[in-house]
Amino acid sequence: MKALHIITGLGVGGAEQQLRLLLRHLPVECEVVTLTNPGTVADGLASDGVRVVHLGMAGNRDLAALPRLVRIIRSGGYDLVHTHLYRACVYGRLAARLAGVRAVVATEHSLGDSQMEGRKLTSGVRALYLASERLGRTTVAVSPTVADRLRGWGVPAPRIEVVPNGIDLARFRFDPDARRHTRRRLGLPDHAYVVGGVGRLTASKRFDVLIHALARLPADHWLLLVGGGPEENVLRRTAHEAGVADRVLFTGERPCVPDGTPGPDLPSLTSAMDLFVSPSPEETFGLAVVEALACGLPVLYASCPAIEQLPARARGARRVTGGIEAFVRALTEARAQPPGPRTVSEAARHYDITRSAAQLMDVYAATVSGPPLLSPATPTPQGVSSP
Repeated sequence: MKALHIITGLGVGGAEQQLRLLLRHLPVECEVVTLTNPGTVADGLASDGVRVVHLGMAGNRDLAALPRLVRIIRSGGYDLVHTHLYRACVYGRLAARLAGVRAVVATEHSLGDSQMEGRKLTSGVRALYLASERLGRTTVAVSPTVADRLRGWGVPAPRIEVVPNGIDLARFRFDPDARRHTRRRLGLPDHAYVVGGVGRLTASKRFDVLIHALARLPADHWLLLVGGGPEENVLRRTAHEAGVADRVLFTGERPCVPDGTPGPDLPSLTSAMDLFVSPSPEETFGLAVVEALACGLPVLYASCPAIEQLPARARGARRVTGGIEAFVRALTEARAQPPGPRTVSEAARHYDITRSAAQLMDVYAATVSGPPLLSPATPTPQGVSSP
């Protein structure tokens, strides 16, 4: 089987990183087209030996990109097209149909109750999504929560399959040597209690809550924010105004150390933390939480379907409801607990990437062998909104 993955961009993000990890475990010949931004993950895919094509899409309404994408699909001899993220799903499903590929899978990574990938869920966004969804065969939800939202939108239940995100358990296993080395490179004091957060620095992630909470905690508490994004300058200003700028470390999208040289990778940064916190009130899965649990970290979270939908015995994290005061109390209580062993939690084991890859292969097999599709009216991408 030969598959083409189409994704909106390949900067650092959960969907992008998940795609790279999946491709390492799928027994399928895969190539990738990125509509825009061939960033860090594109470099990683290329180093893995995956062919990556940058479509060079100029904007959401760059309709000239559509025939280019059709030509790529038509000339590639693909058995299946798999799209990721909103814009790529709209254009990719249509291009696959025009190129004559009927086996089309789309993964819905980021459908929340009120937003999708940071865009508000307007009637136009929903209508265009549903129109393009009919051009595919299967929509993959990364959690039962997302599957419920898709059904609520009107996607027929038989067209939805749940394939959870996965992680490389071995890669995130706690490493005491990496912890010492990373903390030293970051300039952290030996006594520092490091609270960590991982993700795109956007308003919806609510990392400002952690900064304000830090200002009410003892001076040995530090905050390590791993990731880049449009809100970084706002968060830096928030830290300065709260009087904790000297205790908040920003790694950026490509982690580096104070002297500007390349910094430690995500597993090493996770090993350097003492507590992981995810204050985002709306998540579709909660991959960063699962990775923290794989590193044996205690975790506080506001929303994490990946954990909430597991049996109680498999959970290893505590949910926090409320704002800054609630997180101050939870952080204080977590610090008061003696450090536990940094072993992989049962919840993290449930999301081993090999299991997710096997489930996705079942979806691929069913999609390729499925009956012919009907020919719904072809949607126009004119309503694609900004990412």
